[in-house]
Formats: sequence, structure tokens, C-alpha cells
Amino acid sequence: MSRIGKKPVAIVQGVKIALADREIKVTGPKGELKANVHPDIAVEVVENQVILKRHSDEGKYRALHGLWRALVQNMVTGVTTGYSRKLELVGVGYRAEMKGKKLQLLLGFSHPILFAAPGGVTIEVPTQTNITISGIDKALVGQVAAKIRSFRPPEPYKGKGVKYEGEHIRRKAGKAAAAGGAKS
Repeated sequence: MSRIGKKPVAIVQGVKIALADREIKVTGPKGELKANVHPDIAVEVVENQVILKRHSDEGKYRALHGLWRALVQNMVTGVTTGYSRKLELVGVGYRAEMKGKKLQLLLGFSHPILFAAPGGVTIEVPTQTNITISGIDKALVGQVAAKIRSFRPPEPYKGKGVKYEGEHIRRKAGKAAAAGGAKS
């Protein structure tokens, strides 16, 4: 059995799970998430646990088993505590601010970048160089963070750009000065 797939998902207090056909709906204090479960994975709610089973021991089905167990666990965690990602802006003049419901980024281009957050995701700017993205859907929070980072990924020479909090940027050495001067 899949090591992750065989572990049941604990339903914490305040979370309700409803199954209808192939759809699983998880409701909690922070909101509601839905997903259509793969047809080869069976889902059961027993007491305060969600148990996922597969019908075959092939590698494809073992992988799906672990995947769907992790997705259901992420849904339960999302509706109880939520998820957040933090970004840092590194560079002279790089800054962020909220303009209404849109995030305005100044990243060294000739124009500011305006980014509207999709529904279910909130963006906060505690300081001009820090951005916090939070929501109940782990995949959506990560996708929004990756999209914002893609506007100006960190470069390897000075490390300027948008990076995840705690991300280590591998640095490269700059041009070395010529040893004997210019050759003709």
C-alpha cells in the first residue's frame, strides 16, 4: 500500500465532509472546498476519519492513492488554518503596494505592474518589500505566489528580484578583471 495513502485523514472538530457521487466537499470555519475525486479511488467517511482506497496495486493507482489522500488532507487543513506564502522584493527601488484590490509592483521596469488576486486569495503588503498571500486552497495560494515571482525572478549576480521568504539564491561570480590589461 501507499505509505501516505494508507493513513486516514483525521476530521478535526468544526469540519464537515460530504460525499456525492465523485465529489468531496469539505466545509470548515474558513470556508468550503470541493474536488472531483478520480474514479479509481474510493472515498469513505468512517467516524472522524476519511479513508481512501484503490482497486489495484499497479504503480499508477498507488500514485493516485497517495495523491488524493494528500489533496483531501490539504483541503481539511485549508478550511481550518489556511495557507500563506511570503514573498520578498530585493533591489533598489523595488516595492509593492495595494491600489484598491490590486497589487501594484515597481520592479525596475518602465511601468508599474498591476496584479488582481483571484477569488479566494487575499494579498497583504505589511511593508514595501514584503508580500503575504493567503487563502484556503493550497494550490491556488502557491500558484498566485509563483505568478507574482515570475514578474521578476531573482537573478544570480546581485540577487535582485522577487523571491520566496527564506529562498536561497545561488550566486555567480561577476566578470573577473583582465590580468594584463587589454590585449591588442
